[in-house]
Amino acid sequence: MDVRQRDHIETVVLTTTGQPPVAARMHDAVIQSSWHRCVHEYGLDPTRMQEARIVPAQRLREHQQRIDDFARIARYGLETLYGQVAGTGYVVLLTDVDGVAVDYLGDDGADAGLRRAGLYLGAQWSEKGAGTCAVGTALATGHALTVHRADHFDATHIPLTCTAAPLFDSQGRLHAILDISALSSPLTKDSQTFALYLVRTYASRIEDAYFLRRHRRDWILKLSPAPEFIDVAPEYLIALDENGCLVGHNRRAQQMLMAEAGFDSMQSSLLGMRFDALFALAPEQLGRFVYSRPSEERVVRLSRSAKRLYLSAMPPMVPLQADTVSNRQASLPAELASLSGGDEALQRQLHLAARLVDAPINLLINGETGSGKEYFARALHRASARRNGPFVAVNCAAIPETLIESELFGHLPNSFSGAGPKAKRGLIQEADGGTLFLDEIGDMPRELQSRLLRVLAEGEVLAIGASRPVPVDVRVISATHHPLDALIGDGRFREDLYYRLNGARLVLPPLRERSDLDWLIDKFLVPGFTVSDSARAQLRRHRWTGNLRELRNAIEYARAVCNDGQIEARDLPEGIGGQGADSADAARLTPSTPEAGPVERDALDAECALLTQHLRAHGWNLSAVARELGISRMTLYRRMARHGIQSPNRTDAVSVRRE
Repeated sequence: MDVRQRDHIETVVLTTTGQPPVAARMHDAVIQSSWHRCVHEYGLDPTRMQEARIVPAQRLREHQQRIDDFARIARYGLETLYGQVAGTGYVVLLTDVDGVAVDYLGDDGADAGLRRAGLYLGAQWSEKGAGTCAVGTALATGHALTVHRADHFDATHIPLTCTAAPLFDSQGRLHAILDISALSSPLTKDSQTFALYLVRTYASRIEDAYFLRRHRRDWILKLSPAPEFIDVAPEYLIALDENGCLVGHNRRAQQMLMAEAGFDSMQSSLLGMRFDALFALAPEQLGRFVYSRPSEERVVRLSRSAKRLYLSAMPPMVPLQADTVSNRQASLPAELASLSGGDEALQRQLHLAARLVDAPINLLINGETGSGKEYFARALHRASARRNGPFVAVNCAAIPETLIESELFGHLPNSFSGAGPKAKRGLIQEADGGTLFLDEIGDMPRELQSRLLRVLAEGEVLAIGASRPVPVDVRVISATHHPLDALIGDGRFREDLYYRLNGARLVLPPLRERSDLDWLIDKFLVPGFTVSDSARAQLRRHRWTGNLRELRNAIEYARAVCNDGQIEARDLPEGIGGQGADSADAARLTPSTPEAGPVERDALDAECALLTQHLRAHGWNLSAVARELGISRMTLYRRMARHGIQSPNRTDAVSVRRE
């Protein structure tokens, strides 16, 4: 401990015990209030000398994932800000609401010193943990400030100069902190005035960029006291829903409207208020302000104060929709046309797909298990300009969680236990120039979802153990039978990843709802085989819980056991269209209950019978059955457990029971 540190500790102790020395006068009221909080609210000891705290890598990833969508939008702002201060000893930090630095830009040559000081990725700068500091005190007060040298609570930090500004979301909640800091500054606190200006400016730009992204499907109103600035640098941003109610605002708009509404506290909420309760304009008239008139004529007044503002309105972004007018439908490429025998619902999806085949957006295919999602994705690839590139299919449910990261992203030699001495290209990189099909995307482990999000956002992939990402050009088509919105609600799927994947959504109808069953039956036949009327009637009666995969397997089974190429009803697998099978309509009308009703029991019994037949045909070789059904062994185990099927082979008997 040196003399400066001893003197600083004495100043903090005397100030927080009600005996402020003359030296305390150089610290403003915000700093002194923070010192008091540190001692009296957080119980921090001014005599402590605590080194910077860097959170472990796993915890850092968790913090990054929570703020990933915001951080990605903020990144350009951080880079531009760092361009303003690079070479002057400053670093730029973005922290979350816990004060953990989730993004960082700094001088690579000073890494060791910056890490020791805590001006580094993963550093924890909450006021409760680190004492008075720019990040922590900005979090505590909600205001931008500079904490310069001896302003810091902890004597370890008194060489540092740090300037931070809070970042608020469109609901008025403090969301993050933007900070620029330096290891030392020989000058007075006044020397940081420009740093404070820069941080405030870029914090405002980042907030506005996030606002525009978040509310692209709402009415966005840009307002300014000067007409020349409403389109280039509006001061106020407001978002309205379709009913004309406020659903978002930037910080400056919040402060202005709170005063206009007469609210005393920033804790009060403007959200849900009608636009015409705040402005002398009906929401129905906003169309007049959509770039159609000179800016100086786009005048609007506040209801209470009659203050004059200039308004520019942006209508909601309209999602791409299918054109249902037949004479304007795109002609179907042969690859897509081959998927349908004329079913109306599927035809609509195919025509939409034809319009999206080369669109620069990712596609999400929804459909039940076995409904042909991979066939659909392959057809899209073959119909697209990427047809000469690779088509790489990945079943996210079939790859063990311990391997899926290395399989997708690749790895360097010996980069983790079991990696081996040779590098391996990941499947994402293998798909470069082509299409990456991610089947059962809802089963992807959440910790990998943020890594995939970065691939989609940045167009580059970072292998395990690598320090530099590799650019990739892939079109991602994902598929799932899960309702992803339910997974998002349960916290099992990232909402920001969902919006990245769901550039457009295609829905495949289940087989029981399709009108082209006869066409499909004929498609799965091979020359030399026919289906009798009785067998065809029985196939029509079946509910097809396994969809196309179940139909194909049933036809293949019947072909194998029939006589002279004629498939009769007796040749169909047990449970296919037999007694008790209900129509698709009856099945759809059956309510869902905890106990399976007759329709569900019949469907389960049919699936059980078909599964047993496959197992017996392959001599209970589970790997062979899983391959034939196109599922993983673990999925096969789960289906066997559901039906209480136990393998007679000891090597495959893994405690498979009905739960």
